Amino acid sequence: MTPPSLFSRRQTLHTLAGLGAMAALPAHAGTGTPALKDLAADKGLWFGSAVGMGQDGTRGPFDDARYRDLLKAECNVLVAENEHKIYVIAADPDRYNFEPADRLTAFAEANGMKMRGHTLLWNRVDFLPQWVLNHDFGPSPAAGCERFLRDYIKTVCERYRGRIYSWDVVNETIDPQTGLVRDTPFTKAMGFDALRVAYEAAREHAPDAELTYNDYMGWEAGNETHRHGVLKLLERLKKENVPIDAFGVQSHLGNDGRIDNIQHKAWKAFLDEIVGMGYNLLITELDVNDKDLPADIARRDAQQAAVTKDYLDIMLSYPQLKAILCWGLVDSYSWLQGFAPRADGKPQRPTPYDADFRPKPIREAIAAALKAAPQR
Repeated sequence: MTPPSLFSRRQTLHTLAGLGAMAALPAHAGTGTPALKDLAADKGLWFGSAVGMGQDGTRGPFDDARYRDLLKAECNVLVAENEHKIYVIAADPDRYNFEPADRLTAFAEANGMKMRGHTLLWNRVDFLPQWVLNHDFGPSPAAGCERFLRDYIKTVCERYRGRIYSWDVVNETIDPQTGLVRDTPFTKAMGFDALRVAYEAAREHAPDAELTYNDYMGWEAGNETHRHGVLKLLERLKKENVPIDAFGVQSHLGNDGRIDNIQHKAWKAFLDEIVGMGYNLLITELDVNDKDLPADIARRDAQQAAVTKDYLDIMLSYPQLKAILCWGLVDSYSWLQGFAPRADGKPQRPTPYDADFRPKPIREAIAAALKAAPQR
């Protein structure tokens, strides 16, 4: 159980008082506030969410009509939770499966939403298909690997050319324990050039898209090595003129087990260095892991709302921040239910809406932060 913290009393009370003031705004969708996409647009930002299409015959949130209606009400940008990843598109070596990603992209277009792409190269062995791990790049591994990466990225980017405005080109390539680039079949064959080739291919075949590096280092203590490694990577990408426009901050708050072990000064220094290199910022995967928070829902929700508001106030203070995407909108569909279950067996509550599609304090914290944010 998380010990009492500044979020359990002083800042929580301050935040909730601010959220209460939001009730004076015009009502939208029963929330008491305007749509999050409208609050974001007023400040020159995009607001959206990840959505899953279901895998291996299972139903995903997209199959729920209520979820689709919520996406249309709150979002002006979507990202596929899994459907643009290689283990879905190229699960088998002899065919590409674009069907689920195509359906989501068509839905976004039909409803006036933009699409982000996630991800062209998830440079981690635990998220590569087995056939890729075993792939023979030929007598010249570096040349064979380059052909493989360029062909795959060309195929994906050309299919969605002009339809996806922003790509996470490389995802999570820094090992949080060492701060170094992870070893994969690609980096073993090409070293750092594997990352360079991925960005070059993306720029060639998605010339108008924003190209992003995406990672999950957090603002909590214990992330120092991870943050340092990400900075070194971004510095090298810039120094070597690799075509990259933005840094995606995943923003899975509390994934280290606590939401009060925060290094505000170090986090701002980290962000200052990134924007100082000329990169824009995106919040790409916002949620709040509550596995160690109190069982009492009111206390839990209040602490989550407080840390969300605190985090977003810092992030939104940077004019380089261009978008906020939640990693799901409804608790019952969150990946955290399986990834980080609570010891007491109660469901997690990591997203803006509960399992009955009722807005929660996290949702109002996001609204309050957007309302208070400076104009882009």
